[in-house]
Amino acid sequence: MQDAAETEELALRAAAGDEAALNALLQKIQPEVVRRCGRFLPCREDAEEAAQDVLLQVARKVTAFEGRSRFSTWLYTVVANCARQKYRELKRHAAEQPVAIDASQHVDPRTTSVIAGSRVDLLEALERLEREHPHLVAPLVYRDICQLEYAEVAERVGIPLGTLKSRLHEARKQVRPWLADAS
Repeated sequence: MQDAAETEELALRAAAGDEAALNALLQKIQPEVVRRCGRFLPCREDAEEAAQDVLLQVARKVTAFEGRSRFSTWLYTVVANCARQKYRELKRHAAEQPVAIDASQHVDPRTTSVIAGSRVDLLEALERLEREHPHLVAPLVYRDICQLEYAEVAERVGIPLGTLKSRLHEARKQVRPWLADAS
């Protein structure tokens, strides 16, 4: 818990304009940011790129952190947004410049990570959920991917706990068949 308290203190000092605190904060959160981005993006290099985007956003926007919620909650929002944005960029880039598959570089499906495939499927499901039911995305991302506590998610989204649980149930119900179809 001391570590979390130290991070919160650094965040508040950085938000107040303390550049040394900002540098210490960025260094302290970097491993966690990479790990969190890895929950969204199956390729380590993509996760690391998204993590750099997160750190840049934190550096640019830390003054917007007011301390009303925990810094970790604020950070998870930035992580989720940057990782999802990186996925959209990768998807757009792949659509714009299709690459011919070289047989010698073809990935053997028997050795491909099931986790990596499931992350891509999850990102596709989140994209679809955002198109069809945008109000359900944040509860699902914060609770099931970022693993925040229910009360924290409700506070972050700005809805009562009962409404959050209802939306989360509905989001899971919507996403479940899309993920099953992808298997």
